[in-house]
Amino acid sequence: MDEGKKNVYDIYTLHLVRWKEDMFNHTHKEVMKAVLRLVEKQRNGETIEQSQIKQIVNSFVSLGLDESDSTKSTLDVYREYFEKPFLAATKAYYEQESKVFLAENSVVEYMKKAELRLDEEKDRVSLYLLNEITQPLMRTCEEALIADHSLLLRDEFQSLLDNDRQEDLGRMYKLLARIPDGLDPLRTRFETHVRKSGLAAIEKTTDKEIMEPKVYVETLLDVHTQYQSLVNMAFNGEAEFVRSLDNACREFVNRNKVCKSGTTKSPELLAKYCDTLLKRSGAKNSEEDDVEKQLTHIMTVFKYIEDKDVFQKFYTRGLARRLVHQLSASDDAETSMISKMKEACGFEYTNKLQRMFQDMQLSKDLNSNYKEWLNTYLDEPENKAVVDTYFQILGTSFWPLTAPNTKFSPPEIISKTYDRFQKFYLTKHQGRKLTWLWQLSKGEVRVNYIKPGKVPLTLQVSAYQTAILLLFNDADTLTYEDIEQGTLLFKEQLEPSVALMVKAKILNIQPEGAKPEKGTTFSLNYGFRTKKMKINLNLAVKSEAKQEVEDTHKTIEEDRKLLLQSAIVRIMKSRKRMKHQLLITETIEQIKNRFMPHVADIKKCIDILLEKEYLERIDSEDLGYLA
Repeated sequence: MDEGKKNVYDIYTLHLVRWKEDMFNHTHKEVMKAVLRLVEKQRNGETIEQSQIKQIVNSFVSLGLDESDSTKSTLDVYREYFEKPFLAATKAYYEQESKVFLAENSVVEYMKKAELRLDEEKDRVSLYLLNEITQPLMRTCEEALIADHSLLLRDEFQSLLDNDRQEDLGRMYKLLARIPDGLDPLRTRFETHVRKSGLAAIEKTTDKEIMEPKVYVETLLDVHTQYQSLVNMAFNGEAEFVRSLDNACREFVNRNKVCKSGTTKSPELLAKYCDTLLKRSGAKNSEEDDVEKQLTHIMTVFKYIEDKDVFQKFYTRGLARRLVHQLSASDDAETSMISKMKEACGFEYTNKLQRMFQDMQLSKDLNSNYKEWLNTYLDEPENKAVVDTYFQILGTSFWPLTAPNTKFSPPEIISKTYDRFQKFYLTKHQGRKLTWLWQLSKGEVRVNYIKPGKVPLTLQVSAYQTAILLLFNDADTLTYEDIEQGTLLFKEQLEPSVALMVKAKILNIQPEGAKPEKGTTFSLNYGFRTKKMKINLNLAVKSEAKQEVEDTHKTIEEDRKLLLQSAIVRIMKSRKRMKHQLLITETIEQIKNRFMPHVADIKKCIDILLEKEYLERIDSEDLGYLA
């Protein structure tokens, strides 16, 4: 506005200026009292003439003239004389109402009331208020209805969790999410509750001496599924609640009653459950289930496992058994599981597993070539006399298998067979060495003196049992010493192998009821009767299974030392010089995805590397790398 034309207005604007000075300034308080009475009536459930309030709001807005330019308007008058008293009255109304309501009703009922009131106020804006009041009005309501009673609401949270009141938990989440830092205490309590629930669930299942892997894993999954559903439904899948769930699950998966001896028990049981699921017998038990879905569930627990290297070792051993003994229910399921692990942990984690599958395919091709070679190498009578065999060539670097820990003299017919194959193999691969894993070899022996039908009985036996049984082709009765001399087996392998045949009543033992040991005698049981066409005597011995678990744990410890040392060398090679404590911290950071290392173990590895002169101590705090 030009200086010379100040206080000069057009007719309509002049009318507004005079109205404000002569009427509005003297009556706005009474007008607002009347407006607030109408609003209060509406809040109490009465019907009012909403258009009157709308007109008053518009009149307050029209009085907002810009002093620097009379052609422009502002909301200053509206905010000062309408919005401020309206918000103050709203705050007072809901403070009083909430106080009275809570004194007479439960917290759950109050939350329903608060939700209803917040929706009403939001609708009120569109009925007769300006949109600009929406945010301050909702903040005012949230402060009076939620923030002022947030402690009371949070105190109810634990009770709702205990009783699995999902709908009411969702209601509480939505209300407290409206105020600053409203959800932080809930997340902490939720994490504590899930952790306790997980620990309690495991506690209930540990009554038996031996924990079944299936029971253990399904218990962990049940707890996770329950609270994952709660997070998705009640807490809208919010990232911070997901993090609280993850923290709690990680805690009860790795540190529960079953894991009191160490965090390695959970990955061991999970790997054994995988083995059961992926075996042919396990698939029958769950043929109606979606195996892929179960593998996805396994990966849910796997995500929380801290000692992933332990799972890897036990899983690899289980896979080796399934492949060697052809026990896999499905190659697709096996491949799918390896893909999931690769996605979770990277190529290096599953490299050996994939190479094991490659070996199986190469073995298949090799056996086909061997049969062709036999047809060329042997004449027809010799070829007919050849024992029907299948060989598996397994790479030492990839398979968790060791050479037999006993001497063994195989029967002549088997010796000829493996000599023949070895000759064939070395023509294909010169310079390689074959180590025969007799403890994993198995076969079928036909018992001509026992005929359940027209066909003789077939026994499924280990290589050691084959050698023992073939000795009885030359004698009906043999002493323990005869068998020992004929097979050269150590007693740790000889006694369990014979015991299984005695238990199945294929052999009789003298003295009757004695254990296989020096001084005992064995004879063929000509009185044996069965309706079965095949009997499996190649059964795992509990002591062997226990020994395998112990050996696996020893291997894990040795591998961890090497992994820590290689990580330390890698870090120092790139840094050249580093403080002792910083090196420990960075080593933990690099290794924690495989397992959670102890500081004492890292310090031992640093000392070993100092002795080997990979590192040098520069001063009391610093270490240096020696190229």
